[in-house]
Amino acid sequence: MTANQRSTVIGVFENHAQADRAVLELHEAGFTNNQIGVAARNSETGTTSTTDKGSNVIGGAVTGAAAGAGVGGLVALGILAGVIPGIGPAIAAGTLGVILANAAGGAAIAGLAGALIGLGIPEEEATHYEGEFKAGKTIVTVKDVGSRYDEVWTILHRNGAYNKQTAKSTTYGTTAKAAPSSVGSYSTGHSNVGVREGEQKIQLHEEQLHAQKQNVQKGEVRVRKEVVTENKTIDVPVTREEVVIERHAVNRQAASGANIRPGEEIRIPVSEEQVNVTKDTVVKEEVNVGKRQVQGTEKVGGTVRKEQVKVERQGNVAVEDENVTAKKSKR
Repeated sequence: MTANQRSTVIGVFENHAQADRAVLELHEAGFTNNQIGVAARNSETGTTSTTDKGSNVIGGAVTGAAAGAGVGGLVALGILAGVIPGIGPAIAAGTLGVILANAAGGAAIAGLAGALIGLGIPEEEATHYEGEFKAGKTIVTVKDVGSRYDEVWTILHRNGAYNKQTAKSTTYGTTAKAAPSSVGSYSTGHSNVGVREGEQKIQLHEEQLHAQKQNVQKGEVRVRKEVVTENKTIDVPVTREEVVIERHAVNRQAASGANIRPGEEIRIPVSEEQVNVTKDTVVKEEVNVGKRQVQGTEKVGGTVRKEQVKVERQGNVAVEDENVTAKKSKR
């Protein structure tokens, strides 16, 4: 609940039937008769009077109101009909019915405005709503709403209610959800704005961008094998034989019967390991080739056109733009 919202919600209706539907929906939402109040001028009857404090006098005027209401939501509150001091012939129910009945019994309440002030409505607004009441409108109040202010106002507004801060609804009785008004007060020279005489409509158009996707071939990848020749060396340990000659000195003893002759020799075969190189083919690695999809985001743009309203004035003509006024009031 915002700072400018109070514990009492108030709505103005054009007729009893709208108020009746709102009261029924409030009951379904769990609000009690002690919280809900209804008051309306009784222009359909002459001088029906209420003599008992708080009593339900359902005469011809009340029967007509109940018939207009249809399902009897106001009757469930306990309708009072009578001549109330400072107000005149009136129909009331619920909390307002009790307060106004007390006024009939001598309580110091200055008409409907006094009753609304007692419910926490500021005097300026209470006087405004009394003017709506005297103009034949039906007033519905819901007190002690706590944190359910927006919910209550949504129910009232959906059934055709307006208040001092909002314009009159032109789609009464629809079932579409209507958001509670958050527009602040602003001065327009009129207490409420309804259907204008000779009203005409201009439709404004604008272009919108629509993005479509299609698959196109971006390129091609070829994967093939090539043979590359390179030199490789490996170290292989080999064994070979060498001839070892050892010389020893002797004591030069005489060699008996020894003859010096040429041609004496000793043959020693010498061998070594020889390396033979062979090649064979082995699988070094495998390469898997395939495609996968990768998600990305691309920014696309274009130039669009739209229509705007241009207001031209000739002479001293006052023009009120509700959208502009509403934007200013939100700041």
